Amino acid sequence: MGPKRDYYEVLEVGRNASADELKASYRKLALKFHPDRNPGNKEAEEKFKEAAEAYEVLRDSQKRQIYDQFGHAGLEGSGFSGFGGFEDIFSSFSDIFEDFFGFGSGRRSRSRSHRGADLRYDLTLSFMEAAFGTETEIDINKMEPCPTCRGNGCAPGTTPEPCPYCHGSGQATRTQGFFTVRTTCPHCRGAGKIIADPCPECKGTGQVMVRKKVAVKIPAGVDDGSRLRLTGEGQAGEFGGPPGDLYVFIHAQPHEFFRRENTDIICQVEASFVQAALGAILTIPTLDGDEEVEFAPGTQPGEIKILRGRGVPRLNGHGRGDQEILVRVLVPRDLDDQHRRLLQDFDDSCGADHYAERSEGVFQKLRNLFTA
Repeated sequence: MGPKRDYYEVLEVGRNASADELKASYRKLALKFHPDRNPGNKEAEEKFKEAAEAYEVLRDSQKRQIYDQFGHAGLEGSGFSGFGGFEDIFSSFSDIFEDFFGFGSGRRSRSRSHRGADLRYDLTLSFMEAAFGTETEIDINKMEPCPTCRGNGCAPGTTPEPCPYCHGSGQATRTQGFFTVRTTCPHCRGAGKIIADPCPECKGTGQVMVRKKVAVKIPAGVDDGSRLRLTGEGQAGEFGGPPGDLYVFIHAQPHEFFRRENTDIICQVEASFVQAALGAILTIPTLDGDEEVEFAPGTQPGEIKILRGRGVPRLNGHGRGDQEILVRVLVPRDLDDQHRRLLQDFDDSCGADHYAERSEGVFQKLRNLFTA
């Protein structure tokens, strides 16, 4: 499949369309491309799914705001992955298919099982935790199957009973002229069963809110904005449906000395103009601890020293980035008369050949790095 089309274009509405306009347009498209009206037509099926996904996003104010600001990529980052198939579509929009179209769908499961909703957790890590990974536990509030009734919503010792209105079929049938119309049973809402004696703990919902600790293993190399997916740790599914997923969004804190660019780290060190001219061995912080680094005589301001493999581990596990050390040469201030004479004598005794050619590119690179 090609790239996703704009949702407003799919529904044939403007970007300021109201909720009623969205619903009316979706109703028209869903009726036009409904699988029962286009048997075996793959193109119609895809348009039917496309319209359902567009309406699912734009009818939800929060999803719509994310889409308007960040597009499809923003929705994927928030954990929205669309519908799994026709079952989800018919279950989500049963009111439209039945109240307006006058027919239900035999495709929909009588149990009305639904996948649980996805959850989001924002986790703040230190610079070093993001670089080298860590293991932690997070606390989340989520719906889980009720332990008293084991998720069936019935009081202990009882079970759901067949719906007396639809006789367990989950659908009500009525005749309109030459047509027989099937709709979801209004009494059991399509489940085919009713709970005569609800569970006292969950009030018949089959779910309770719990606070749960979830172990999270952070791989080395994650960066600010990375997203981890924990399968099955989202909200519990309804009527036996599978649970959703938990998405952990990483927020990496900045470091007081290092700055990160992908897997490379950048730092700045100071050297006196004598050390820069004569060369020196300086103690430089790295991610692995302090390291003695030799700087050659004639080191220029803004010169970059690279330590290979001292950067952040790559997420794929193959090697590490580099550490770039930018040199800032310190020029003395408040010189006394003796120091001025010594420097002047030195300058007078040196020809132009003693000075390295200044490279505008080096200074421009330094300016770009520290003003970004």
